[in-house]
Amino acid sequence: MRHGQMVTSSRDTLVRDFAAANAADGSLVGARVTTNSFSKDCVTTTSLPRRSVRLQFVSALILVMVCSVTSAQSPTESSPRRFSLLPGSGPPRVGSMAHREQILAALPMDRLTDEAKQRILGIAEKPTLFRRLPSQIVPCDRDMFLFLTRNPDVLVGLWDLMGITQVQSTRTGPYQLDASDGVGTLCRVDLVYGDANKHIFVVDGSYDGKMTPTEIRGKGVFVLESTYTAGEDGRTRVSGTLDCFVQLDSLGIDLIARTMSPIIGRSADSNFEQTAQFIAQVSEASERNPSAMLDIAARLPQVNQATRDEFSKTILAVASRGQQVAARARENSNQ
Repeated sequence: MRHGQMVTSSRDTLVRDFAAANAADGSLVGARVTTNSFSKDCVTTTSLPRRSVRLQFVSALILVMVCSVTSAQSPTESSPRRFSLLPGSGPPRVGSMAHREQILAALPMDRLTDEAKQRILGIAEKPTLFRRLPSQIVPCDRDMFLFLTRNPDVLVGLWDLMGITQVQSTRTGPYQLDASDGVGTLCRVDLVYGDANKHIFVVDGSYDGKMTPTEIRGKGVFVLESTYTAGEDGRTRVSGTLDCFVQLDSLGIDLIARTMSPIIGRSADSNFEQTAQFIAQVSEASERNPSAMLDIAARLPQVNQATRDEFSKTILAVASRGQQVAARARENSNQ
């Protein structure tokens, strides 16, 4: 798939929209998630607790898909986002019913199948939890951002290669991924729409482990908005926000989740930020040390050969653009 193409829903997966082939590229970024470097000068280390990479229900629904970009904002912006029905002037309050309706009204429903619309609205109109994760801004090549957004199994493979996750993923369609953490959590991630500035994921998940006496089931809709700007150094910055609608099936779990929403929210915020930073690292490593990244791409577990080949092409494209930016910088410095 060319990175500039729009993808739209066809039942539970995506099909290429060749009429949109000339649309601007779009992508989504995550965060730094490392414990050991891939190789010298490749991806560096950071302190990510192993439990953060596990697929724990609800926060795991966000972690397993590739979510977006950006740097933390003010304490007010990063505080837990709760529902509010209070009237007020100006823009709707984050998390209010008016705010959620505004998000849904901006979705490209005319480009989705009836089945996809029903799945999205069935969750987003009656969520157990809603949260807008803190916006992120990260330096990242657009093609790399888009590739990793639409191929979350590559991220899982990278984490597996680094030995920091027990998650097992299986691609079941061009834009569909099944994942398991091996201790009771299962989920299916569908990318039902994607263009330059918006991606919509629908997630179905369940937990049947030691922490609960009965199986817990839930669903989620995740809407990623992303924009791209060129920095003074000529490199692209990707910024984005992620709106999360989560619906739990059990009344008892529903009440517990509402009570625990601040804790769940902070975990989701952290995973989102770390994943964004990690994607930025992958982009930087591809630019500075493409030979090492190509070796990694060839060895990725849990990823099919076609996806490995596409990852390799993206790495080479990022490296080529990086060389061009560096050459222009040298010319400017000599003038």
